[in-house]
Amino acid sequence: MPYRSIEDPAKLRRILEATLLVEADLDLPVLLRHVIDEALSMTGARYGAIGVLNEDRTVLSEFITAGLTADEEGKIGARPTGRGVLGLIINKPEPLRMVQLGAHPDSFGFPPNHPPMSSFLGVPIKVRDQVYGNLYLTDKIGWSEFTDDDQALVGALAVAAGIAIENTRLHRRVQEVAVYDERDRLARDLHDSVVQRLFAVGLRMQSIAGTATSPAQAERLTEAVSDIDDTIRQIRTTIFELGLDTGSRGPRASVIALVRELTPVVGVEVGVTIDGPVDAALSEVILEHLLATLREALTNVGRHTKASRASVMLCVDTEMCRLQVLNNGQGIDCSASKIGGRGLVNMRRRAEKLHGTFEIETPEAGGALLIWQVPLRQ
Repeated sequence: MPYRSIEDPAKLRRILEATLLVEADLDLPVLLRHVIDEALSMTGARYGAIGVLNEDRTVLSEFITAGLTADEEGKIGARPTGRGVLGLIINKPEPLRMVQLGAHPDSFGFPPNHPPMSSFLGVPIKVRDQVYGNLYLTDKIGWSEFTDDDQALVGALAVAAGIAIENTRLHRRVQEVAVYDERDRLARDLHDSVVQRLFAVGLRMQSIAGTATSPAQAERLTEAVSDIDDTIRQIRTTIFELGLDTGSRGPRASVIALVRELTPVVGVEVGVTIDGPVDAALSEVILEHLLATLREALTNVGRHTKASRASVMLCVDTEMCRLQVLNNGQGIDCSASKIGGRGLVNMRRRAEKLHGTFEIETPEAGGALLIWQVPLRQ
């Protein structure tokens, strides 16, 4: 049913005020609550709500209500996600009016402690055919059902709500673009200045070490050059992370994404260092086994080692792919009684399937170092 025109000047003014409020510097939930309050006031409804759809427009991601006390909301508990009658407007975004909400064949019923509701009016929140959610009203006080005029009023308010939701999401996307631009700039600055300067310093120190008269001095300079090389690798990994976006699908991005995913499982921040032409050198077969091994290794660190530090290093050269997972926890017992654990067995089998090796070493400082390496040419 198309919306009727609104002829009451007072109600028109209130609709206009609600629309203009969209431009105010208010949080979205505050703005939407104001829209619901106006809808309740102008239609005489007892209860109201706005359900905001997720980005995929499949379920309700937010549900803002009016008419219930805080105590009543607390007793109800879980919020609707879009099933039953509420789902009808999600699947078919058109106005819907009912005399008895519970009598509809698609009614899902109310959760425990929910107040009874009878008459119902729901309208989609749309802007230029883009559906952002729905505005619901129930229990028109003193009337058995909502009227055509009510539907016209609520439809106009729904437009204001849609503009508010659209503006919020547009602002969020603009901010995300700005963040990515800033990260790209930082990545370029790091590479153009910091990495190049460190590389130049390393070359000079390497040259000095070659002419040093004292063996001890030469050793210290060589160690310093090695530290600089490690720092360069870490900075390059950071540069890549700064430029990483959700569309990245290469091996390097997959390793970093997996480490991020498993950080809560490990329980500590996991450092990542990636060196060599990882994206160009790793085949899909090697990457599949590499990621499975990394997942198993980090999961074991979180479950069994009680580590306070952990790190991942992935190195690729012209011949080999080498994965190292280090932690400072209580180590791993590789005795015959323990080696049957499926995690260690699976990691070893994956390496052997690719004609590689799997080893566990105990560093001098304690903990465990897992070394998984396979040849690039299979």
